[in-house]
Amino acid sequence: MIHGSSVRVESADWQNILATSITDPRVLLARLKLDSALLEGALAASGEFPLRVPEPYLQRMQPGNPHDPLLRQVLPLGEELAEQPGYVVDPLGEQHSNARPGIIHKYHGRLLLVVTAGCAINCRYCFRRHFPYDENNLSTAEWDQALDYIRQDSSIHEVIYSGGDPLAANDRRLAWLTRQIADIAHVKRLRVHTRLPVVIPQRVTPELIEALCGTRLPVTMVLHCNHANEVDANMLAATERLRTAKVTLLNQAVLLRGVNDRLNDQIALSEALGDNGILPYYLHLLDHVRGASHFHCADATAKQLIGELLTRLPGYLVPRLVREVAGQPGKVPVHVDLIAP
Repeated sequence: MIHGSSVRVESADWQNILATSITDPRVLLARLKLDSALLEGALAASGEFPLRVPEPYLQRMQPGNPHDPLLRQVLPLGEELAEQPGYVVDPLGEQHSNARPGIIHKYHGRLLLVVTAGCAINCRYCFRRHFPYDENNLSTAEWDQALDYIRQDSSIHEVIYSGGDPLAANDRRLAWLTRQIADIAHVKRLRVHTRLPVVIPQRVTPELIEALCGTRLPVTMVLHCNHANEVDANMLAATERLRTAKVTLLNQAVLLRGVNDRLNDQIALSEALGDNGILPYYLHLLDHVRGASHFHCADATAKQLIGELLTRLPGYLVPRLVREVAGQPGKVPVHVDLIAP
């Protein structure tokens, strides 16, 4: 529930929650009692990359606070439209790795399946905000071709569901796809990259768990949670259902100026996750996608932050600081020195 608000999520139907997400900046600003001076920039920026905020996520924001760390991740700002040197539409060179519709094959031994173009929430720093999803919206025949690509390459041991957000797809599609992949003998693991259990925890239903876990493949789910305020009782109930189904839970976050770039933010996030069986995995430096430069943190800031974390938390609660570089064969670790407390 939003602090001081009577608005509640009454329906547990995740599809209804998704369909009724806030997409109009006027509504968002009104609901959170924010200054109307923000509206002009929000309307302009949402014209290029639409606003999308589901109700369960909105309810974790503080009304009247334009600096709320959850709001900052989703509020369109006029500065997104300013051209910044080095900020481009495809910072990771993924369009060169888009081997065929629906497949991004960048790294040895694993590939991404673009299960759906849809997301439950439009994060303003998203590195795929300009991705050509229309060209990766697969017909039945094209799904068969994508699966044939996996069948024919015995070096592929892990398939990663991505998007968009793969859990925005319905359970029938996920169950069919997972069964098809499980029938490919050389595939050993299934990984799911998703933000939906964080922003719409109602998505984690028995049907979803059966769709993902009903085969021989061990399942790892990589959540995307950037701030401890995103961790609420509903999210933890959803992740507990996944843990009960023996899904391995990891988290990757993005270092974002004004959101989670302080030591206490990172400590609170790692502890909130770790105390509930979700291990911090990666902390990504910002991908230089056009429209996201206002989130940039300097490398020196990031290194100092992780160096301090290493002296304050057990190693398993400290995410690895990485950046993704187009053309590299994997994530590039960023060297960090310990910072004495």
